[in-house]
Amino acid sequence: MMIAYHGATDVGNIRPNNEDIYLINKIRHYCLVADGMGGAAAGEVASQIFADTAKAVFDGYDGEAETDAIAKVQKTFNLANKKILNHVQRNPSDHGMGCTAELLVFFNNGFVVGHVGDSRTYRLKNNGFKQLTKDHSLVQDQVDQGLISQAEARRHAMRNVILRAVGVSDTITIDVIKGRKSTGDLFLLCSDGLTDMVEDANISTILRENRPLEEKSKELIALAKTAGGKDNVTVVLAHIYE
Repeated sequence: MMIAYHGATDVGNIRPNNEDIYLINKIRHYCLVADGMGGAAAGEVASQIFADTAKAVFDGYDGEAETDAIAKVQKTFNLANKKILNHVQRNPSDHGMGCTAELLVFFNNGFVVGHVGDSRTYRLKNNGFKQLTKDHSLVQDQVDQGLISQAEARRHAMRNVILRAVGVSDTITIDVIKGRKSTGDLFLLCSDGLTDMVEDANISTILRENRPLEEKSKELIALAKTAGGKDNVTVVLAHIYE
């Protein structure tokens, strides 16, 4: 099985700078999206630290063993967390910086996703569209407790309050999702700049279309901007084919 990738990012309609970053490494079989927070340039710094950490950790990765993939995902998040905290210690004015992150790694016939925050990873498989990750957010926690509905969560005034991020505390809890990959699978990694603006049903419709990945990426970003583009918007697509 082969893997085709495409990524795109846009500052959106309102934000003065882009704190999102994406990275695709075809040789090392991984891709990622990081969404910075903290204001000014600090969010961009946190996202870049995460991406640079992944580059270093996955140097030499051969994509063969599941145990190696999981270990490297966990190492990337833990090391990036430490590096961001060290940066803040040296630069107190950047206090509060951090990032949410999605890291998708392929090995043999499987995949591993590392997830922290409210960026998301989806998979379109056999025409079934599924969100693989669960948001680490205040409103998702309220949904899980049955206090509000999913529809109410989308309109909630505090929907952007996150409960986990990389670089905000000494310890970090990482969600690790793994599964088998199959021919035809299409993975989407995205920042909340997409999902806050575009319903899952509309995202799914675009992913199902018989169009190049580049066109799908651009259309997703265009939809988010048409809907308001209140945040930076970043998407990465990974398509399994023969």
